[in-house]
Amino acid sequence: MKAIMPSIIPKVTLLPDSEDLNLIQEIHHLKEKLSDQVLILAHHYQRDETFQFSHVSGDSLYLAKMAAQEKKAHYIIFCGVHFMAETADLLSSQHQKVILPNLSAGCSLADMAHIDDVEEAYDQLENILDQTPLPITYINSSAKLKAFCGKHGGIVCTSSNAKAALQWAFDQNRKVFFFPDQHLARNTAHQMGLDLDLCQLWNPHKVLGDLQKKEIQKSKILLWQGHCSVHARFNVQQIFQIRKARPKIRIIVHPECSLEVVQAADDFGSTSYIIDQVKKAPPGTQFAIGTEVNLVHRMAKNFAHENKWIECLNPSVCPCSTMYRTSPEDLYKVLKAIDQKQIIHQISVNPEDRYWAKIALDRMLSLGETRSLL
Repeated sequence: MKAIMPSIIPKVTLLPDSEDLNLIQEIHHLKEKLSDQVLILAHHYQRDETFQFSHVSGDSLYLAKMAAQEKKAHYIIFCGVHFMAETADLLSSQHQKVILPNLSAGCSLADMAHIDDVEEAYDQLENILDQTPLPITYINSSAKLKAFCGKHGGIVCTSSNAKAALQWAFDQNRKVFFFPDQHLARNTAHQMGLDLDLCQLWNPHKVLGDLQKKEIQKSKILLWQGHCSVHARFNVQQIFQIRKARPKIRIIVHPECSLEVVQAADDFGSTSYIIDQVKKAPPGTQFAIGTEVNLVHRMAKNFAHENKWIECLNPSVCPCSTMYRTSPEDLYKVLKAIDQKQIIHQISVNPEDRYWAKIALDRMLSLGETRSLL
């Protein structure tokens, strides 16, 4: 298959165990046999054992867009998590089937905002505000939340174009209801120069009092009380410690980190931005990266030849546990099923949610920042 090569190509060491070697050989055999029928996508956070088999790697939206462009592939195998496979299904063609190798691969951040809770919150806001806010959902959310945004005039955003999405809403002179990640919204608002007193946290499990209602009325952005469990592990003390040990270190973190961590770092941005900054840096640059550890370790391996020192900001941070669930065995099972003319673990968004979610995604894609989405 002629596909875009991964932005970072891992150096894979085959394990000596004969069972592992046989599995690796079988997966490569099925890839070659199925050829253009299959497109294997792997998110940057995927572990190397699975990542090595991908045709294309990248962040979630980039991979979904690649799935839509590769029209020859009838089967899109997304080595990521559930919401990513849903987005690929939304953007791919009708003849394409999106498959998630491990159905238990979810996202703790996406799960922090359930459609029932968001709808209930929106009903409360209708009674508090003269005009309901425009909903913005982070790409790390379910298709149902994307559909909710489509129905209510809202939009989807990524960590790269959150600023453009917020500005789009403010240009309409509307308040914003942002979910599920509070930190991305707060960091972006701060970057835009917005007074953080105008950013109010919405706790879906707390009864609203009169004082909080007044604060909501004065606010400009309502932030859903959600966060990424991986990026929540980074803190300011880690930054102080590594700066003391390595005074010349450059610290870059993901915008899903807390505001305090982002402010203490040298720079922040999406996974694609972080990779690009590491690539551009001169040989010998030292980096501490505040994002998922699989990506950081992969960069450390692949830029070692340029004498770039790259380490995770928190050396004891664990990988994304749900992303880690997708194993080579899972990939083998879905490839074997396709070879036997069967489809297992297909992800398919229902027609109504597909219609409205696509509207919200199209609004985002029309912002004119196509490059930043990649």
